[in-house]
Amino acid sequence: MDGMLCGELLQEIFRKLPSAPSSSLSVCLVCKRWLNLYRSSKTSLSLRFLPHDSNSMFVSLSSLLSYYPCLSFLSLVLTDAAAANSTTTAFSDHLLSIVSSSCSYLHHLRFLVGPVCGLSLLSLSKSCSKLTSITVYLSRPLFLNWVVSFPCLKELCLYVCSTDGLVDDDKRFRLSSTEELDVKFGLETLCLSGIRADDKGVSWLWRNCKRLNKLQLNSCESVGDGESFSSFIWCVEGLQVVELRKCRSIIDRVLSRLAESSASLNSLLIHDGCSREGLLEFITTCRCNLQKLDLRLPLDLDNHLFLAIATNLRGLSTLRVQSCCLVTGEGLQILGTALNSTLEQLALIHCHVVDREVGLLATLGQNLRMLRKLDLSYNEMLVDKELVSMLVSFNNLAELKLRGCRKLTGITMVSVCKTCKSLQSVDIMNCPGIEAQAVEFVVLNCPQLRQIVVEESKVSDIARAGACHKFIEVTSG
Repeated sequence: MDGMLCGELLQEIFRKLPSAPSSSLSVCLVCKRWLNLYRSSKTSLSLRFLPHDSNSMFVSLSSLLSYYPCLSFLSLVLTDAAAANSTTTAFSDHLLSIVSSSCSYLHHLRFLVGPVCGLSLLSLSKSCSKLTSITVYLSRPLFLNWVVSFPCLKELCLYVCSTDGLVDDDKRFRLSSTEELDVKFGLETLCLSGIRADDKGVSWLWRNCKRLNKLQLNSCESVGDGESFSSFIWCVEGLQVVELRKCRSIIDRVLSRLAESSASLNSLLIHDGCSREGLLEFITTCRCNLQKLDLRLPLDLDNHLFLAIATNLRGLSTLRVQSCCLVTGEGLQILGTALNSTLEQLALIHCHVVDREVGLLATLGQNLRMLRKLDLSYNEMLVDKELVSMLVSFNNLAELKLRGCRKLTGITMVSVCKTCKSLQSVDIMNCPGIEAQAVEFVVLNCPQLRQIVVEESKVSDIARAGACHKFIEVTSG
């Protein structure tokens, strides 16, 4: 049989195999020919490694990549983030040069080994001109004009290291810089982490990101040096998705810019840092038709903000709330009444009000009959009676996440099978009250189920056979 199958046909078969490690191991152990063909058919490779002797790492990486000539996605990550921050630029640049010389077909590169310099990225652009996505560490000062050297670049993610440094190559790179000039490039997604108020060069990026539709800011105390906020307005107009994490010092100004200029915004995420006044002003003055709102603001989110959302954001289809300490059942009921005809996805993750107020979930269920996805993860005191009273109202529920709900038992699973006939995915990881028998019952009696996330130890032989017969994916992560 092996002799009858040509290499091209085997490679096409290998490309269609599941990505599970067991599948690749089974193929690679057949013979050397299959191993070589499998490697040459792979278009994606992810490597995580610990810092060790640099010379042996260079040789090993070069040798390994030579077996994978058709890679379009490559991820190299140092497992110790602190080590990545302290890694020398010369070490990272050498590894990046190996990638440049070995992977000319790359479209996506995730290189989180250590800070790289501008000249190395410029060299990468000559070898890997088809790159559409880049994720890298940079050290200060920031020189970003290398971005224009990647003509196909659509997604850029920059992590600014805490250490400052300027090598001779970067000095020469700066002298030939065109950062003061306005240029055009096609970035659509931009993620910046660790930006400080003295970071120059970011304003140039804002001025030239005219096609951005997604922006992520993580742990940023500013959007750059003094002129950056005036330049920031240039990239706001076309934004559709904005995610702000741990950016308390700048978030009010960013939200103000979004409210003034971003009419196309449809998704907003704010985690760990905001002021009630700034968020309230955005909600009441924004001109956009926001459809997705994701908030994790334990000490800033209260009923007044929920009332503003119910009054001004009537088009919401997705609402995610995490760790809301100050919200009461009244606030949630107001939202449920206002969004009863539009809300399709609701997440109340680790929200004390879910555990505290008896009958709240039943009321929400009666109001939100259009709901298709429900996430109540990590509500550790949630009991069967409360959840079951909510689920009876959901005929169209397709996804249910109950991860970390430690009080739930098999009673909930029986109710899920009886009431949620359209359920396709359920997550019951870290639910000690839901035992193997209940898992087996769900697998055998949920007609539309396609995925269940649960501990491996709770999957019986009968459940595994039933999942295989019904093409249900069983995962533990």
